[in-house]
Amino acid sequence: MADPKNTDSRAAPPSASELRMILLKEQMAESKKREEQKGREESKVLAFTDDFLKNQVTEDEIAMVRRLVMNAVKDGKLEAMVYSFPSDLCTDSGRAINSSDPQWTTTLQGKAKEFYNRYMEFGKPQGFKLKAMIINFPGGMPGDVGFFLNWAPETK
Repeated sequence: MADPKNTDSRAAPPSASELRMILLKEQMAESKKREEQKGREESKVLAFTDDFLKNQVTEDEIAMVRRLVMNAVKDGKLEAMVYSFPSDLCTDSGRAINSSDPQWTTTLQGKAKEFYNRYMEFGKPQGFKLKAMIINFPGGMPGDVGFFLNWAPETK
């Protein structure tokens, strides 16, 4: 739209039709920007899903878990969320985790399953406990799963 300071006061103002066209062009440009952003976000989700299901846990991811645990210890905590992923990547979209089904581990796949197997091999024998929880509910539906590693002493 024209700058009011640089507008000739003697010229006819834009017509209603011209103003509607300016508004429509601005709305279309904004809509295009939103669609491009949505496309970028969808590409990121697809790349994450592909990596999650096809690749193995990396050394960097293992180091990240260790850092999260050590940071929690420094903060005086006995638990840390060490991994999260979309519940849609469980075979049941997170229903077993959400309902605390004892068989929730059978719904894991990809890196989540590998993280769980690493926990069973290394963490559990060293006294760690692992729990999985749905950590958000966008639109009332299970969103992301969080893996929480706990090293609190046993209570009797």
